[in-house]
Formats: sequence, structure tokens, C-alpha cells
Amino acid sequence: MTYWDKKTINKIRRGYFSAVYFNKTKHILSQEVNLNLVTMQLFQKKDKSVFCGVDEAVELLKKGTGYFKRNRWVSKWSDLKVRSLPEGSQIKSGESVMHIIGPYTYFAHLESLYLGILARRTLVASNTRGVVKAANKKPVMFFADRFDHFLNQEGDGYAAKVGGATAVCTLAQAVRVELPAIGTIPHALIAVNKGDLEITLKQFVKHFKKVRAIALVDFNNDCVADSLKAARVLGRKLWGVRLDTAQNMIDKSLVSNKVKNKLNYGVNPKLVKLVRKTLNKEGFEFVKIVVSGGFDEKKVTWFEKEKTPVDVYGVGSSLVHGNNDFTADIVKVGGKNVSKSGRSYRGNKKFKCFS
Repeated sequence: MTYWDKKTINKIRRGYFSAVYFNKTKHILSQEVNLNLVTMQLFQKKDKSVFCGVDEAVELLKKGTGYFKRNRWVSKWSDLKVRSLPEGSQIKSGESVMHIIGPYTYFAHLESLYLGILARRTLVASNTRGVVKAANKKPVMFFADRFDHFLNQEGDGYAAKVGGATAVCTLAQAVRVELPAIGTIPHALIAVNKGDLEITLKQFVKHFKKVRAIALVDFNNDCVADSLKAARVLGRKLWGVRLDTAQNMIDKSLVSNKVKNKLNYGVNPKLVKLVRKTLNKEGFEFVKIVVSGGFDEKKVTWFEKEKTPVDVYGVGSSLVHGNNDFTADIVKVGGKNVSKSGRSYRGNKKFKCFS
């Protein structure tokens, strides 16, 4: 897998993305000709995390281990030994997940980078795995394109696959994995058509005949009526409807003169059940229901506990937010235990060789 272009690799090698004290450390060790072998040990603090980013971190070490001599790169990857848990492993708090063994001067400038890779990939994979588990084998679509910097998408899509997502929503998210990039009709297209759902649906199937048609049915805050309208307009051409009611709104079908129930806001089990019942009554049992809007592990668990007739969960923001920070410590020098207090050497029988 090619992760970075030549320009980026050159920046990696020159410490452009590294904390400056790592670059200074590399310079000092180089000038002192200090080639002592060290064991760098990595861990994180969350139980049941899904370890992700191993291949990318190893590729970073392959491309970035070494030094410049007369402005020419001298690779020292062959001087390193990398032992790690495999991609997708479930890891515990404090567990050693990787050992990098070799002269520190050759890879000191890479510490910020491999920790960042593992932190981001593990975060997304772990968040996704939690939602996938809560969804009880129902498909989970990774809809996290708009909640972080767009250049994160390629790696995030890969991490989402490791976590169990069945689809992504951008071509970038799909580039490293064999997942389809799918999407529905956005609110914007309905708006451009002056709020006319029927015209919008007909346009979609006209121009995308081989793409599953999924109607967005909350534009008018009337998911029941618009789901039925979509089914009547497209018939068997309609694969599904997507409910995406804002969390500060109550769908028209659930509004009454009584005190507003907080459980009726946004997309909720009662609304989904009502849409399912209405579609079935009219003979549209084949139309699937996709839900999105504020979903996380907790909300999916609630929906499943209520036996909500959801076919697919679309989840976004919650999958890329949070933290899964990693720490790296030298725990051996020249084969002898040397480490910061509280960070002693810890082996792991599940390690595999990556160099």
C-alpha cells in the first residue's frame, strides 16, 4: 500500500511533522555516534480497544528510518526489528502492543508520527466496533465525511472497515478497502427542486438507474407521509427510505396537544415503527429503513433494546470523536532494562514479527 507521495516522505524524513525535541535528540545522538540498541514499547489506556494502523505505522518506519548524508537519504530500516500485535486485535489498558528495536538515532524523529497513526486509526476502529456490536449484525454505514478534516478520510475509511463498517460514503474512504461508497439523496437536492420530493426521486432514478434509490424523507418533517409518497412514486425502484430528523424536532406524526415527550425528538423508535407499519399496510414491505442523525453506541443500543425495525444504521460524528492516545517509552538499552519509573518492559506472547 502506498500511503504517501515522495514529497511527503521527504518531509517525514526531515522531521517536518515531528516534535522538535525528537529532531534535536536525533541530531545529538548522530553527532555523538550513539548507536545503542533500544527497545521502544508502545501502549494505550483503554480496555477493549481495537488496535488499528499497524501496517501504516510499519510502512512509516520502512520509509522514514535512517538519516541524510550529504543530502542523500540512507535507509536504516534493515537495522530495526518490529514486533507487534496484529491489526484488529482487541487490546487492554497498559498492554504492550508494539516493540521497536534498533538504534534510536535512526527512528527518533518518527515517534510523533507512529503514535498519531495508531491513535487515530484505533480511535475510529474502536468507535465503529462498539456501534457494530450494538447493532446486532445490522449493517452500519460510515457517514463521517463532514466531521473532520477531509484528508483524514482515506485512513478513517480503512479503520472503519477494521471496526466492522459495511459501507462508506466517499471515494476517499473506500480507496484502501473493499467497501462500497454509497449515499442517498441529500436535503440540498430536494431544496433545489423547491421541496418537491417526487421530482427529486424521479430525477435520481433517471440519472442513476443502477444505484439503489434511498429516499430522504424528513425534509418536510413528515417521515410517515413522505415515506409512503416515495414508495408510491418509485415502487420497486425504491430500495429504502432514510430518516434523519433533527434532534431538536418532533416529526409531525408524533406531535400532539399533550406535553411533548422528550423521547419523540429526532429519529426515535416510535417514529421508525410508525413508518414501518404504514409502509407494510400499503404493501411496501420490501422498502428498507435507514436511520441517521446523532447515532452512537448508546443510541443504537436503545434502538435494538426497543426492537426497532431498522435495516441499516448510518453513523457519523461519534465514530471520529474521542481519544485513544498511545504512549511510547524506551524500556531497554543495550539489552538491559532502562525506563522511566512506572514504565517497565512488558513482553507480549501475541506479538508477530513485522521486520
